[in-house]
Amino acid sequence: MDLWSAPGASQQQLIKSDHRSTMGMYDDNMMMKQILATHTPDGREVEVNPVFQLIEDILNRATLQVSSGDNAVQAQMEIEDKAQQASFIAMIEAISFAIDRISCELAYKALSGSDAHQTTVSLFNMLAAYSWDAKLVLTLAAFAINYGEFWLLAQIYSTNPLAKSMAILKQVPSILEHAGNLKSRFDALNSLIKVMMDVTRCIIEFKDLPSLYITQDVPAFTTAISLIPTAVYWTIRSVVACATQITTLTSMGHEFALSASEGWELSTLAHKLKTIYEHLRKQMAVCYQHIDERKSLEAYQMLLNLFEMVHLDNMKILKALICAKDDLQPLVDGSTKRRVNIDVLRRKNVLLLISDLNISHDELSILEQIYTESRQHATRLVNQYEVVWIPVVDRSIPWDETMQNRFEYIQSQMPWYTVHHPTLIEKAVIRFTKEVWHFRNKPILVVLDPQGKVVSPNAIHMMWIWGSNAFPFTSLREEALWKEETWRLELLIDGIDPELLKWIREGKYIFLYGGDDVEWVRKFTTAALTVSNSARIPLEMVYVGKSSKREQVRRVLAAIMVEKLSYFWEDLTMVWFFWTRLESMLFSKIQLGRADDMDPMMQEIKKLISYDRNGGWALLSKGSQIVVNGHGTTVLPALLEYDMWREHILTKGFDKSFKDHHDKLYSIAHPCCRFEFSTHGGRIPESMKCPECQRVMEKFTTFSCCHDDNVPGTQY
Repeated sequence: MDLWSAPGASQQQLIKSDHRSTMGMYDDNMMMKQILATHTPDGREVEVNPVFQLIEDILNRATLQVSSGDNAVQAQMEIEDKAQQASFIAMIEAISFAIDRISCELAYKALSGSDAHQTTVSLFNMLAAYSWDAKLVLTLAAFAINYGEFWLLAQIYSTNPLAKSMAILKQVPSILEHAGNLKSRFDALNSLIKVMMDVTRCIIEFKDLPSLYITQDVPAFTTAISLIPTAVYWTIRSVVACATQITTLTSMGHEFALSASEGWELSTLAHKLKTIYEHLRKQMAVCYQHIDERKSLEAYQMLLNLFEMVHLDNMKILKALICAKDDLQPLVDGSTKRRVNIDVLRRKNVLLLISDLNISHDELSILEQIYTESRQHATRLVNQYEVVWIPVVDRSIPWDETMQNRFEYIQSQMPWYTVHHPTLIEKAVIRFTKEVWHFRNKPILVVLDPQGKVVSPNAIHMMWIWGSNAFPFTSLREEALWKEETWRLELLIDGIDPELLKWIREGKYIFLYGGDDVEWVRKFTTAALTVSNSARIPLEMVYVGKSSKREQVRRVLAAIMVEKLSYFWEDLTMVWFFWTRLESMLFSKIQLGRADDMDPMMQEIKKLISYDRNGGWALLSKGSQIVVNGHGTTVLPALLEYDMWREHILTKGFDKSFKDHHDKLYSIAHPCCRFEFSTHGGRIPESMKCPECQRVMEKFTTFSCCHDDNVPGTQY
């Protein structure tokens, strides 16, 4: 049923709905029954929008302060364009008779002193066949003609002889001479006209809501529709009041002063209409929210379907993700900082870097280094992939200057393509990244092949571990790279520090160690140095910090530097990258569904990550070969008990002697294993086996706040 032109009985049913208590403050029940009884629409349609645009233009200009500026110029151009259309001209011809009748009725009733309600009822009888919005627009059009004629004469009579003669007959010069005395009257009229226009605009807006997304079962929409007849009545009654004022003024002259009761009537009507308008706007906001949710759901479903289809190239996919609004140049080229068309990505492997605005300096720095190196040593294949930053922001937080500055700074640091602005990313796309690609807060790197197919849901782990060697960054390539790997020191430190690679080539013994306890570091480095001197082995020690507690790591680094305890990485980005690569190895296996495989290499990686959560640890290698990977509670005692196993060095060698004694201590100590997964990190395994005993580990929920860590995003 069409609620805009439904018979009066249906409208009465709406008025008697559950919302009647809300509406009771606006109307008298008997009065509205009388109005509803006049409503007998015959289905005729009036294109109200262009007519209302004309009315707006007339009433905006028909004041003592004429509207101006770009908006007025634009509106005038649209009106002129519309006026040239044959359909518009035909429509105006069809309604001109009704407008003239209303105009005459308004003038006659004003001069005859008729009751305002009765005049309003007569207009409703005259407009019985029209829909509610058409009744309102036609009445406003009639008023706009009379009101506009008065002000047109006022504006041109001094320069146009014809206008001057007409103005004299309508007493315009005399009225303008006393404009100061009449200011309060015109202020009251202008205030009422403004709210009349607001209500009309809102009613038309409701009529234009897309029926595909909003129906009668939406409470806010039904509430608003039930209020429309009341809103139309009081707006037309306000038109009657305004028309009476202008007609009386031009007929009886400026001496006819605005009485106190008439002034009160105008202000009362303005207040009543404003209350109705505010209620309508509240319902409109709820309706728009509902429509937005429906559209987002539709767009989300479209994305799901789109990724299930086979495409010739990646354009449909990329346009759906990046420029659903048909922005012609949605990307910024990181090398030139100029906006470019999405076609630059056609038939290329595309890596979508998805992050919020809190992407860290460390992450950006390492990604930029990997990307730049891949371009400097570019092969034909590497040149076939491009990176695009997809900034994801919380739409519920108002976009402000601080966020804009942060976005622009991050964008300026990226040498690859970036989306021009976060607002280009639709809500449905944000939902898709979270629900399908498991984006939380940490950056992910989704890989699309030249046809737009997802070949890796998150290649960020591959990028951290193998850099551009992981091209084309598919899950198959990830599997292949793992098959090539062995448990060796290069796996842990490749691409971080050339000095360590040199020691490996020289066959030196190397201790990697970490933790945040300065005293343990002192004891460990002292014991290790003592053992190496006694055993006469070439030993190097490297402090690699800890995956968290950056400030505590800084204090340990300061002590190591002052006391010259060992080699260390002064740049904390290198410390961050070491642990990120290590954790990426675990996440890579989780993503491949291989985290609990009985793979000795994976078990050692898991041990190392677990040790980091529980104090100090150390890993000893001879050249590339890893000898011992142990917790601080077993490695340090093994070194301190050197005298207990030194005698075996001549027969077994240093490596085997140290390992055997360490394993003996380990069999007694059995340190606990613990893993922590941030809920912001994306995919979290449902379960995990202990790398020490292979039993399924217990699962806990932990809340943590490391006060000395940098707050994400504050590095800039």
